[in-house]
Amino acid sequence: MPSVKNQKIVKDLSKKLRAVKGLILTEYHGLAVEEISELRSKLRSFDSEYAVVKNTLSEIAFKDVGIEVDKKFLGPTALVIENGDIVSPAKVVVDFIKTHAKLKIKGGFLEGRFISAEVVEQLSALPSREVLVSKMLGSMNAPISGFVNVLSANIRRFLTVVDAISKKQAAQIN
Repeated sequence: MPSVKNQKIVKDLSKKLRAVKGLILTEYHGLAVEEISELRSKLRSFDSEYAVVKNTLSEIAFKDVGIEVDKKFLGPTALVIENGDIVSPAKVVVDFIKTHAKLKIKGGFLEGRFISAEVVEQLSALPSREVLVSKMLGSMNAPISGFVNVLSANIRRFLTVVDAISKKQAAQIN
């Protein structure tokens, strides 16, 4: 019979797993507590969480949610639980690995399916959601801006002609 504490951990983790769009599995063996705290603070700014949970409890929570884990939880495993954009936390983890070689990506889950460590690294190379949205809005705005410029060009030419006529008439009067 599992303890009440472990049941609460599984229940909380299951609740988080139902709400996330993606997460990253990492191996943290050899990292100091200060390094893990540094990673947590970097992830917190992107509304993500770095959770160190016992493998057996993680497996139970994954099965409860309906995600097949299939030997992903060998060795010390921590979860990067992403509550929003999946790209930004992936960038943080990949950048953190560049300075802390003991952290390794085991893989991840994206929309309920397992993805490899290579896919997580490819996700980190994508622009963030905000950048993609701003590019899309810029693309949508470009035709409207062009149309406004075309319409205003005729008005500018008309005003230039009227100004030239008024200057010519003013010169003839003097």
